[in-house]
Amino acid sequence: MELAEILGYVGALIVGLVLGLIGGGGSILTVPILVYFLGFSPIVATAYSLFVVGSTALVGTLRNIKQNQIDFKTAIVFAIPSIITIFMVRSLVIPNLPEVIFSIGSFKLTNSLFIMLLFAFIMLLAGSSMIKLKKTHSVSEIKKFDKSHYFAIGTQAIGIGVLAGLVGAGGGFLIVPALVLLVKLPIKKAISTSLFIIAIQSLIGFLGDIKTLIIDWRFLLTFTAISIVGIFIGLALSKKISAKGLKKGFGYFTITMAIYIIFKELF
Repeated sequence: MELAEILGYVGALIVGLVLGLIGGGGSILTVPILVYFLGFSPIVATAYSLFVVGSTALVGTLRNIKQNQIDFKTAIVFAIPSIITIFMVRSLVIPNLPEVIFSIGSFKLTNSLFIMLLFAFIMLLAGSSMIKLKKTHSVSEIKKFDKSHYFAIGTQAIGIGVLAGLVGAGGGFLIVPALVLLVKLPIKKAISTSLFIIAIQSLIGFLGDIKTLIIDWRFLLTFTAISIVGIFIGLALSKKISAKGLKKGFGYFTITMAIYIIFKELF
């Protein structure tokens, strides 16, 4: 086993760890690991990312259900438009992306380059979101939630579905702020609800890839199993570590990774 492959599997453990600790960010690590360490194309990597992140989030969700940490009503309102959108993107848009989207002189924007640059842009948004998220809410404040915000949640869910479908992201870095700022959920409950949404939309989005890609199930299940071990560790550590501090630190890391991807892909 080569060093890059070993680092890839170590990365799988970290993916689960991050999901367990902050309720998102798994795909931010999964796609670069699959592309740069394990040599998969961006299109395959984004598909695998949906399965890995979705399966890992599902395991975390089962644990959170037992602890009554999920706001199912909000999750359903968020998940339905997101699921429909992400499935359509993975099954209809991704398979029909042209090999070269456009070219200017000697520069060619291939579908792989487009996906990685878009992914880096999403990472910049994610990092900024994690750093700026400061306000949290107590349980008593949930009663002040204005139901008209459900329209805003549904609209944001469609946007997240499009982005998640294109770059293979679960969207937790956008879902958690929406749940905290719009629905006024406490940060811990927002993280648990986010995991539930990520699990559903990511796995259904992956179904859109099964008919168009040849899946290496042996590798994918191994990578996912390691990630699941990581989420158990992350969930255990989340009881002892401040989620706010973690999100801010991971936000800076995400921005650094985004800049690295942009330079690597363009230069």
